[in-house]
Amino acid sequence: MKYGISNIAIVPMRAEPSDKSEMTNQVLFGEHFKVIEQENKFSKIVLSHDCYEGWICNKQWLEINEENYKSLSKEVSTITIDILDIIKKDSHQPIVIGSILPNYKSGHALINNEMYQFEGLTTPGFAKKEKLIENAFIYLNAPYLWGGRSPLGIDCSGLSQMAYRLQGINLPRDAYQQAEIGTTVVTLEESEAGDLAFFENNEGKIVHVGIILENNYIIHASGKVRIDSIDKQGIFNKELAAYTHKLRLIKSIC
Repeated sequence: MKYGISNIAIVPMRAEPSDKSEMTNQVLFGEHFKVIEQENKFSKIVLSHDCYEGWICNKQWLEINEENYKSLSKEVSTITIDILDIIKKDSHQPIVIGSILPNYKSGHALINNEMYQFEGLTTPGFAKKEKLIENAFIYLNAPYLWGGRSPLGIDCSGLSQMAYRLQGINLPRDAYQQAEIGTTVVTLEESEAGDLAFFENNEGKIVHVGIILENNYIIHASGKVRIDSIDKQGIFNKELAAYTHKLRLIKSIC
């Protein structure tokens, strides 16, 4: 078994080992993983924080040893909180909000005994539930991108995952997976800001998720990260004067 870590800002994770294959996820700086299959150009990995699987280019990650992998998996992650920042080694390198700083101490992260200097803002998470809304608003108006997890492009479950990551809480990657955790909230009236609302398609499959706000509003990624009204029927888009997503259930995660 091999182990690895992302040492660049954003690594596309694909459904198949090809540059032309669909991007299903992104690996951010400092996220570590197991390598379960390796080919000449691509490797199939399993991310440590959410167990998501996919293929990444072999030019875009560093190998680490098993001891380092286990140590990082036990570590309380230090997370970057500026939309875009710079980390320095031999030269400057951009990273996006929600990146991980491995073995972080006194302004330095450590990967394979190489020191990275970081002067930006960080958090270990574990703030109040209300902070989830502030986290989500950081991504407001970010363009929708299937598989995206950054303010440069993000999908619906990427938004909920990253809002919770900034609280130090790891959620599964996809909406249907997120719907399987937490405590069910019986009615919309009983929900709290920061709870997750899930929506279904005509076949009854969960295909969308958003973060509930106060006063019957929701923030979600649909075309872009936007705020719409929500009622027991679903999400109502005022611009379209129509319901766009059918409500299935609500979950309280923390």
